[in-house]
Amino acid sequence: MKRPAKKTATDRSFVVALSRGLDVLRAFRPNDGLLGNQEIAARTNLPKPTISRLTYTLTKLGYLTQVPRFEKYQLAPAAMALGYAALANMGVRHLSDPFRDQLMRETGGAVAIGARDRLNMIYFGQSRSELTVGVLLDVGSRVPIATTAMGRAYLWALPPDEREKLLHDIKEHVGSRWQKVREGIDRAGETVEKYGFAMSTGEWHDDIHAVGVALQLNDGTGPFALNCGAPAFKFTEDRLKNDIGPRLVSMVRNIEAALNGSMSRRSQIKENTDNKKTKSPGGRVTRVVEGIR
Repeated sequence: MKRPAKKTATDRSFVVALSRGLDVLRAFRPNDGLLGNQEIAARTNLPKPTISRLTYTLTKLGYLTQVPRFEKYQLAPAAMALGYAALANMGVRHLSDPFRDQLMRETGGAVAIGARDRLNMIYFGQSRSELTVGVLLDVGSRVPIATTAMGRAYLWALPPDEREKLLHDIKEHVGSRWQKVREGIDRAGETVEKYGFAMSTGEWHDDIHAVGVALQLNDGTGPFALNCGAPAFKFTEDRLKNDIGPRLVSMVRNIEAALNGSMSRRSQIKENTDNKKTKSPGGRVTRVVEGIR
């Protein structure tokens, strides 16, 4: 797990203790079950004594549950409630559900939507069935930006200055593997420019092939990204380029149109409502909201 950038140490507004506590919660991954202090220390690169104090505090606050028999911890309902609250407020997740389900049925691949989590993308929505064998990721799963189709699509949707900063962080993280990783990222940039989607063919997992497309909204959030992946024998490179990729591009553009249209309608309703404010004789402001349900 990547620690906060060193420059935060000189940022007087940055609360290091809070950052470390959140790092502990982030150490838990889907299907992890129980983690001990030593495992959490390894994932966060924090000293074990520090981890012991943090897990004690988070347990007292109700974000972790201790299982004394194993001397380990698991996420408590209070921590999970934070994630569910975030998901509930992400309209893009709910609106994309039927689009993702349809593409899953048409292609037999697993279709997911994700957002950036440091050097990873985290799934916050997924469509898969018993037919999408070999792709076992679920909501909450993280995949690397550098080597996955979803991550690369996100990367190439960023403004140039933000992309360069992220590339610098990835370079530091991957170390000696940087040249090979950068070559894959550059190839993805070429396919994004030419076809509108990024590809990953065995670069994350040998037997997984996928395409990814960035999703841009007009409300300042994102970008997000969606992918469609399956075992390599099912999604050959030729099929990715000529069938799956174009389908995913079309689906994402439809989602964007639906979301941005919905936002425009809400904005127009708000503007009309504000324009209908009238002052009563007593000086009170009456808000007229005719027709709004």
